[in-house]
Amino acid sequence: MKKQLVVVFFLLASFFSFAQSSKIINIGVLVDKDLKENLALFEKLKNEIRSVIGQDATVVFKEPLENKYDLDLAKANYLALEGSEVDIVLAFGVISNIALYQQKTYKKPVIVFGSVNSDFINLPENKNTSGINNLAYIIAPLSYKKDLEAFNSIYEFKKIGILVDEFLPKALPVKTLFDDYFADKKTSYSLINIPEDGNITSSLEGIDAVYLAGGFGLTDEAFKTLVNIINDKQLPSFSANRKLDVEKGILATNQPATNLDQFFRRLALNVEAVVNGTNPSELPLKLDYNNRLSLNFNTAKQINFPLRYSMLGTVDIVGGNSSYSADNTYSIVDIMNGVVNKNLGLEVERKNVDLSTQDLKIAKSNFLPDVSASATAAYLDPRVAEISGGTNPEFSTSGTVGLQQVLYSESAGAGITIQDNIQKAQQETFNAAELDALLNASVAYFNTLILKTNVEIQGQNLEVTKKNLEISEQNFQAGASSKSDVLRFRSELAQNMQTLIEAGNQLSESYYSINQLMNNPINLEIDVEEASISEGLFINYKYDDFKDILDNPKLRPFLLEFLIKEAKLNAPELKNIDYNLRAIQRNYRLNSSGRFVPTVALQGNYNLAISQSGKGSVPVLGSPVAPDGVYNLGLNVSLPIFQQNQRNINKQTAKIQEDQLNIQKANTDLNIENNINVLVLDLTNEIANIEISKVAEVTAKESLGLTQSSYAEGAIPLIQLIDAQTNYLQAQLASATANYNYLLASMQLERAIGYFFLMNSESNNQAFMQRANEYILNKN
Repeated sequence: MKKQLVVVFFLLASFFSFAQSSKIINIGVLVDKDLKENLALFEKLKNEIRSVIGQDATVVFKEPLENKYDLDLAKANYLALEGSEVDIVLAFGVISNIALYQQKTYKKPVIVFGSVNSDFINLPENKNTSGINNLAYIIAPLSYKKDLEAFNSIYEFKKIGILVDEFLPKALPVKTLFDDYFADKKTSYSLINIPEDGNITSSLEGIDAVYLAGGFGLTDEAFKTLVNIINDKQLPSFSANRKLDVEKGILATNQPATNLDQFFRRLALNVEAVVNGTNPSELPLKLDYNNRLSLNFNTAKQINFPLRYSMLGTVDIVGGNSSYSADNTYSIVDIMNGVVNKNLGLEVERKNVDLSTQDLKIAKSNFLPDVSASATAAYLDPRVAEISGGTNPEFSTSGTVGLQQVLYSESAGAGITIQDNIQKAQQETFNAAELDALLNASVAYFNTLILKTNVEIQGQNLEVTKKNLEISEQNFQAGASSKSDVLRFRSELAQNMQTLIEAGNQLSESYYSINQLMNNPINLEIDVEEASISEGLFINYKYDDFKDILDNPKLRPFLLEFLIKEAKLNAPELKNIDYNLRAIQRNYRLNSSGRFVPTVALQGNYNLAISQSGKGSVPVLGSPVAPDGVYNLGLNVSLPIFQQNQRNINKQTAKIQEDQLNIQKANTDLNIENNINVLVLDLTNEIANIEISKVAEVTAKESLGLTQSSYAEGAIPLIQLIDAQTNYLQAQLASATANYNYLLASMQLERAIGYFFLMNSESNNQAFMQRANEYILNKN
């Protein structure tokens, strides 16, 4: 019992001892703008400070005081905090910074972080602390001058518009700074105040580039208006503030995305030092991080900004929220319809159908009458004319009209049948070419999507390599790795850049292919819409249902049988062979029994004597006078007896041709069955790839993260990090393209069965699916 009392007393004593030692730190916050819009970031800062201080003290944050960019209000807010119970003052923003700078003396510890540019601070090289009692401020590598130099390195502007908040020129000597900077430059600038609504349309006359040095107080809607105006005028833009501006549509910035965590950690460490009794005047001033150019790819496309491949090694390319899209963005159906209507190769085949139609017309014309007319003018030797008794005048003119009409001809009738079948065979040749063109269109479409995804993933892989290079450089500086690691990642960076360049060129080539298929100008700027099995166009065509049947081993054989049956019914190749067989068989009959069938034709002529003159033109008195016009009619029946044995030879040739076509038909049947079996197996492979690649990507991503952390800690060698990155790259590519590969294999199967769902009506597709279901149910 006594032992238990001792334990309880000890615990109580420890508790009261802790309670007495733990102190409460009240933190006041001064801001230029209400933090409600950045509430999540403010919470992150508070959590960082509490985490660093730990159990040394209980931190209480007071409600932030906003100055609304009013310098007098900022000073009043500080004095209010100075007279309150707060222990530490945190100040954020340009106006807060200026107000505290003008204050000169500080009764309570003050830590300032503002957006005042380092260009305005003449800091001695050996000065690392403020040296002012109770004041600590943080200087980040922000510089208008360096920003303008970085901007000029990617775009040589002539007159740049520098956008600033209205209060800034009143608070800081920005005009003097920019006047001095541009004094020895060939370029010039115009200082532009940013209105609350962001509408700067009237201020951009004569401006060829924009530098955003303000905009801190703009609402999201006003910032969007500002960005849209700049990009609609196709002006390159650069932000002095943050990478988030680039993601919102500004072209570029020199600020990295990772500096916020460094700011928060430095502030937290400063607060911890003050809590532990360090005077803020002794805290370090400088916050060092590496500036890095970031560029919005979509904005660059929208404003026709000249992107150079040489930028890839030094510039982070981001997609951003720009609303840019190519003027010609095609879905797969758009490309298919474009190919059907405009493809030149298909147009050639269409003309072949037209030519075969003309041949059929010629064959039918053999049963049309053949009417001819002729006129003759004759001069006869007058000596002969004189003794002819008026029957052969010296000068005479006459006209003749002739008629020939085939009443029945076995060869002409056979010719019509043969040409009709040849015309239908040619139509099936066109149908096959059209199916091939549609398949080529879908292959080009999905290949473009795959290449487009490859460009995106290779770009992400380049960023991973940049991050790994940073880790290796940090490890080298800390002595945790050798310089060889840094050199290896620099080599990897160069290789990744080359791979990305090649991927971009391959994507451009695929766009050229689509333009060629659609008979567009080759250099026409186009894009393609994304595709997914159960989204957009594809959701209405039951590709997901089809996948479920294929994935069922019990139903798959019956589906296979049905598809082969449908393919043979639809195949234009088989129909073409059938029509050619009919033509050959008709030719065989013509040269067999048909040769004993006579040709019957009607013939007629009408002759008219138009004029007679000269000697012999007057008939002898008393002799009969022939009428001026005479006619004759005749019926002709002909039967060839022996045509140099050509009939027998033609008959034998027709038989050989028939045998050849039957063999070709059997081979085509086998090809269809083989193709469908192979394509169904390919589809089942792609179904497995879709699911497996998802798991592989998640696993590879997690593995890469763990490997990066281990490498940063010096726990594993460089080669493991490279292997992890390579595995993640391959997993990303496999996962991203598995869906496209499945749809592409589906299109190849549709070509094999001669039926493209996307090119048929919904009723036809429903009928097809109903036939498939009925066939499977009957077999099951």
